[in-house]
Amino acid sequence: MATRRDARVWLALVTVYIVWGSTFIALAIAVRDLPPLLAMSTRHLLAGTALLAFALPRGDRGGDRIGWAQVRAGLVFGGFLFLLSHGGLAWAQQTVPAGVAALLAGSIPIWMALIDRVAFGRRLHSSAYAGFVLGFVGLAFLVDPFGEGSVDRLGAVVVILGALAWAAGSLYSRGAALPKRPLVAAGLGSLCGGVLLFVASSATGELGEARFTLDALLAVGYLIVIGTFVGFTAYVWLLRVAPISLVATYAYVNPIVAVFLGWILLGEEITLQMAIAGSAVVVAVALIVRASGTALEPGRGVLRRGRPVPVESSA
Repeated sequence: MATRRDARVWLALVTVYIVWGSTFIALAIAVRDLPPLLAMSTRHLLAGTALLAFALPRGDRGGDRIGWAQVRAGLVFGGFLFLLSHGGLAWAQQTVPAGVAALLAGSIPIWMALIDRVAFGRRLHSSAYAGFVLGFVGLAFLVDPFGEGSVDRLGAVVVILGALAWAAGSLYSRGAALPKRPLVAAGLGSLCGGVLLFVASSATGELGEARFTLDALLAVGYLIVIGTFVGFTAYVWLLRVAPISLVATYAYVNPIVAVFLGWILLGEEITLQMAIAGSAVVVAVALIVRASGTALEPGRGVLRRGRPVPVESSA
């Protein structure tokens, strides 16, 4: 029985590795013909609706209703993850290769650990701080702000800021008034993010620029069905049955998968700069993920005061 469970865990983990790595390729194809915000709006409106239709009738419907508090939290959550992060990523991938975008987006665990430390006082081992330094050096080398560089700097910065937004939104969700059921929360956030993306797409005049080609529609369909339904379902299941330290390995495997698929399917070049910078980011994430698995006494943060130090009696 244990062997069968282990086999299913590894099957789900490999699924997340490949599926979430491949979404960067699908997105690169989608934004060739569809405006970026509209493409992401279509993805999240349909995915969010389908997730809610599936998840709402299941579980604690009476004690886990969706009210205005949940909708407001969903708008904030969806705004960070899907409008700012996915929307920014889609916009940037018009000029930034899929493999490079994946390496930059792979910095999410770095930002998450940094925000958790600064804002919420979560202490980290020294290896995590080494990971911060190595990760930011890798990002700077990849963006190459002071050299000639082969990467569109504005697009690269937008991807990095999108990774920061994803990390901030993920940490916000821990104490937000989102529905307790994971699939309902994910569906609500996706739907709210899709609405915000559609508003932004309309405001920027994208609707008149859309070309609904077969390639673009298939790419968006892949993002919905494979990226969200298959990948996210496997991820949610893994969170329940596998160690977090094992599940978190997707953060440094996905960029490698995306770089490889970008080379194979899109003919993207793998440069020495990408290899060095990407290796630095991947090792940095591995150091931080490993360090985050050890619990330490919380410290003082911007949004959290440290515990008062007990005063010893002189009697």
